[in-house]
Amino acid sequence: MNDAEREALLRRFEPVVRYTRGERFLPVDVGEYVRACSLWVQRPNEEPVCLVPEGELTLERLAELRDWDSDAVYYLKFIDPLNVAQFAAYKVQQSRARRHGKEEEFRAGRGRLARVGYVPRFLDVLFSLTLLVRGRVSGDTAAAASIAYEKMTGGRERHCYYGRVVEQGGWVVLQYWFFYPFNNWRSGFFGLNDHEADWEMVCIYLYRAEDGELRPEWVACASHDLSGDDLRRRWDDPELEKVGEHPVIYAAAGSHAKYFSPGDYLAELELPLLAPVVRALDGARGLWHRAFRQYRERNGDENSDHHALKIPFVDYARGDGVSIGPGGEREWCVVHLLDPVPGWVSGYRGLWGLYARDPVAGEDAPAGPMYNRDGTVRRSWHDPTGWAGLEKVPPPDQVLVHAAGRRRRAEERCRRLQEEVDRKGAEVAGLGIEVEALAGQPHTGKQLEKKKRALEEASRELARMREELASEEVLIEALRASEERLRSGEKGDPRSHIRRAAEPASDGNLRFGRLAEAWAAVSIALTMVGFVLLALFAREYLALGLVGLVSLLVFIESGFRRRLVELTTSVTVGLATVSALVLLYEFFWETVVAAVLLAAGYMLWENLRELKT
Repeated sequence: MNDAEREALLRRFEPVVRYTRGERFLPVDVGEYVRACSLWVQRPNEEPVCLVPEGELTLERLAELRDWDSDAVYYLKFIDPLNVAQFAAYKVQQSRARRHGKEEEFRAGRGRLARVGYVPRFLDVLFSLTLLVRGRVSGDTAAAASIAYEKMTGGRERHCYYGRVVEQGGWVVLQYWFFYPFNNWRSGFFGLNDHEADWEMVCIYLYRAEDGELRPEWVACASHDLSGDDLRRRWDDPELEKVGEHPVIYAAAGSHAKYFSPGDYLAELELPLLAPVVRALDGARGLWHRAFRQYRERNGDENSDHHALKIPFVDYARGDGVSIGPGGEREWCVVHLLDPVPGWVSGYRGLWGLYARDPVAGEDAPAGPMYNRDGTVRRSWHDPTGWAGLEKVPPPDQVLVHAAGRRRRAEERCRRLQEEVDRKGAEVAGLGIEVEALAGQPHTGKQLEKKKRALEEASRELARMREELASEEVLIEALRASEERLRSGEKGDPRSHIRRAAEPASDGNLRFGRLAEAWAAVSIALTMVGFVLLALFAREYLALGLVGLVSLLVFIESGFRRRLVELTTSVTVGLATVSALVLLYEFFWETVVAAVLLAAGYMLWENLRELKT
């Protein structure tokens, strides 16, 4: 496939990307970005050193870097923070633009904290406080990036992507890489992080039909908290919108994560310190669900509770802003091919923006399309089918061949296993005859015991082989049925592979709308103020006061979340259990002792009766 054919194929299926109102940073030519950057290196225990100053860096020069220090971090630097006067001028300009309708304004709607419980809100406060001490992108950097972006693009509405065509496992994979000069999720949309530079990707998986034409079968895109099978949708999935042959993708505001449906998506951050506790709670919850059918296992859907020990953030992928692609208000102007791989992609393993030294939330810039932050090759680059869980899914033009092959191999295994079962059955029958013959003879005790052990072992092996044979026969029948469905053209449920789907968050669990949102915003602060007041003015009643304060907060919270009945039931059951235990201990201790003695006597009698028989 030559360059013209690759570009035509990429153009034929290029996605339509719809952004959220208020999105400031759209895909740009990475060459323009690099020319506006400087190149730096951060070595351990040293101050950062500028290797190439702003205005002198190009993609060609970036590709020529060869002397890499394995202990150092190489990174680009896009902008410097604004001073106070510049930041004030920027805010005034923004305000004027909004008043005159020249700038689309973002409105968050329902607050993220109103969607989750009390504990995640408390963790959110602690996480926000860590911004004061850990490495992060400063607040006015986003403003500086916006100014630099406007200067770099010059108001031109020219957007491009970087395309790659890969053949793997019978699939023809189209990769669309989009480069954004800045991620302002935290400062612009109340999200998790800010960082310079952002690479995002969409994959379309094609197969070769009987007429030789390439047809689309799957679309995959990266989003928060998901991986593997959950990243992709089949071409006939109702969730996947299309404009002709172009899939529609919704980009989240600030973070640029990609989704298949418009809406507000709740993402969760797991703090490394709490990771063992989270895993333990998830395991206990799953065990309880399987044993008692109480409480649902967490599977990521909207109907399940959000984790109590994770911090919530909202990805606003509403699609009510700029739309780029076929049928949109703007078109993709240029396709930059990544075949063959350019030197700036394969040669530069550093970060594409500021190295903020953030160990928690990703305030460091990402590496390029080929590499992870640690310099290793991205799985989406070297294994695009495995990245989306397609390594186990043959293309439609090959699936019937694979199914027939698996069925024939299973039939051959079954035939060989049947022969082994017949031989083993004859062996067991022969051993049974020998044991029967030896049983009535004198002076054959040792030989008889040896034959009995051999018979028991052979019988167990025969039972195992027959069980395996039965399993193989079930598999063969299933493969035959599957083969028939494939021959008839049936594909099955397009969503059967999805274990954890990204679903837009809803406000269904809120009763009072804005009042609930206001309560979520002030509840943690009220708790802290209440604790301080108790400590200052009623220290002798601190424990009792905290119990009362927490009880009041839990009651109010349950009201907003429509769980007063559940709360009342839980409290009633708990109090009844405690009351019963107290009554037994205080007034019926003799009854407890008698019951224990009776139980012990019954167990002793049962065991002795078994010995007598």
